Amino acid sequence: MTQVFQGRSFLKEVDFTRAELEYLIDFSAHVKDLKKRGVQHKFLEGKNIALLFEKTSTRTRAAFTTAAIDLGAHPEYLGKNDIQLGKKESVEDTAKVLGRMFDGIEFRGFDQAVVEGLAEHSGVPVWNGLTDEWHPTQMIADFLTIKENFGKLEGLTLVYCGDGRNNMANSLLVTGSMLGVNIHIFSPKELFPEQSVVAMAEEYAKENGSHILITEDKEAAVKGADILYTDVWVSMGEEDKFEERVNMLQPYQVNMDLVKAANNEDLIILHCLPAFHDTETVYGKDIQEKFGVSEMEITDEAFRSKYARQFDQAENRMHSIKAIMALTAGNLFVNKV
Repeated sequence: MTQVFQGRSFLKEVDFTRAELEYLIDFSAHVKDLKKRGVQHKFLEGKNIALLFEKTSTRTRAAFTTAAIDLGAHPEYLGKNDIQLGKKESVEDTAKVLGRMFDGIEFRGFDQAVVEGLAEHSGVPVWNGLTDEWHPTQMIADFLTIKENFGKLEGLTLVYCGDGRNNMANSLLVTGSMLGVNIHIFSPKELFPEQSVVAMAEEYAKENGSHILITEDKEAAVKGADILYTDVWVSMGEEDKFEERVNMLQPYQVNMDLVKAANNEDLIILHCLPAFHDTETVYGKDIQEKFGVSEMEITDEAFRSKYARQFDQAENRMHSIKAIMALTAGNLFVNKV
């Protein structure tokens, strides 16, 4: 009998079927409930988990660490200065070494090929904590948060505002279309998603009854919106593009005017964080001094409004990552979804 999840890696959303993604979301809700009720759930007891970070992170590192500990595993953090990945040691060699010592590997970095190589050669489940192309573990947390608020996913409309070519836009397009969620990308033409990603999403949308809209038109974008979603205008490794993005993306900011244009009192706002909603950061102060802008992708008013769910979303990173690790590296038996 085939076990559905055990031993599998999660490198991009299409690694799983719609039914499997839905199971991951629902199992995330289950382990969240166990956590809230103080019920132990050590599905990875005695196991060791490697956490490889080329890119720094608050939520991803904290979520994988706390999730592993709750599951009874030992997490070992390996930052970019702790490993020789791709410098003195190839991805293949690193994978073979770590696969003999650890029961699962998380990777957060730049190149999708690296996480694919770790999965190919390690012999243990590998989880993509973010690459420049995809952010699959974030998706389970995001759609868990949406389901908690609406009680369903299918038929909802999510509007992503800002840089339509980044990993978050890619992942939301594909995951939403797989789950029957309508996805609108509200972005300047220069930052529309790559056509290959759009084509993939459109195929899933046809199959699952959702629709995709990519537009510069605010009214068309937010019409019927249930969720407004945004992310930083400048991704890690693109810090030289701040001036270009500040000038280009102001009209795509999530603010209370955009909320009003959606005309939906049940609407929620999501942001995968960190957010530049004020000047209480080094970057925020620097952008204000250089460009006279005190709020970037989201205004402080919108960020603190009754619609905002970004901290529920951040907490759900832990619960969803726990579900992903437990099902793929644990001893749970799921033979059908």
